[in-house]
Amino acid sequence: MRRRELLGLAAGAALLLPRHGFAQQVSAIGFLSSRSPDESAALAAAFRQGLADTGYVEGGNLRIEYRWAEGHYDRLPALAADLAARRVAVIAATGGPSSAQAAKQATSTIPIVFATGTDPVATGLVGSLARPGGNLTGLAIFNLQLIPKRLELVSELVPAARDCGLLVNPKNPNAEPTIGAARQAANARGLRLQVAQASSEAELDSAFTGLAEQHAGALLVGGDPFFTGRRAQIAALAARHNIPAIYEFREFAAAGGLISYAPSLAAIYRQVGVYAGRILRGAKPAELPVEQPTKFELVINLKTAKALGLAVPQSLLARADEVIE
Repeated sequence: MRRRELLGLAAGAALLLPRHGFAQQVSAIGFLSSRSPDESAALAAAFRQGLADTGYVEGGNLRIEYRWAEGHYDRLPALAADLAARRVAVIAATGGPSSAQAAKQATSTIPIVFATGTDPVATGLVGSLARPGGNLTGLAIFNLQLIPKRLELVSELVPAARDCGLLVNPKNPNAEPTIGAARQAANARGLRLQVAQASSEAELDSAFTGLAEQHAGALLVGGDPFFTGRRAQIAALAARHNIPAIYEFREFAAAGGLISYAPSLAAIYRQVGVYAGRILRGAKPAELPVEQPTKFELVINLKTAKALGLAVPQSLLARADEVIE
């Protein structure tokens, strides 16, 4: 072959290479969730956006192995073990403390980025918030600390209510601490607390029937990924039984719930993606501090308030970050 032809082939091959002259290595990470893919589509997109913020794009230089428990917490250990066996570079454990605990039990070497509503130090996920010290880091919402504020907000909407319900998932490891925090907050306001428990769709129906029979004048819906995944059903049950309820995330109010107060769930998932990307670039989870959200969203659904016959105080509307009409 002539020299000119060789040079031509070399030039053509160079056009097929990336700008730096070498094909990019594709990283594989795991995404473990206690939730379901359909109802979590927007959150998974926020997670991918966080990865993109750090230069990692699914289908380009990144492959994501998704594992969904679809509300069945008992499936999480096997799903986490499968991701660990595949030796993914990072595991994003989302959808509450059960996912994080399952990932921690599956591997002590693969970096894990979690998003949890519980105290990660108290539950043994990390040694400290500032310096986690192991292979886990992530975001902590400290949901228990928000319960008194949620009770205050729903009391502003329904000041005559003397009995307040609390809905918890008994399969969530945070159920008992949630009951304790809610009982303390209710006692401080002179309210009687009625606890209802549900971990399946059928049990949700029974729980609301029981709350209605006990004449609950208001309701706190405990933080739980299973509840978030069934938010439309829960909002519909609250409307059917005429129970004013306050929820954790904006997604509940958007699905017809009355009011919600919490950090942005989409922002949390995006930051999980950012942390995963930083670890792929060489950061050590032991040295990445556990982050806590500093902005909280108050969302009010006026259409639902009207259907419940509630007049929302102007003082509450003025503090709302979003009003759904």
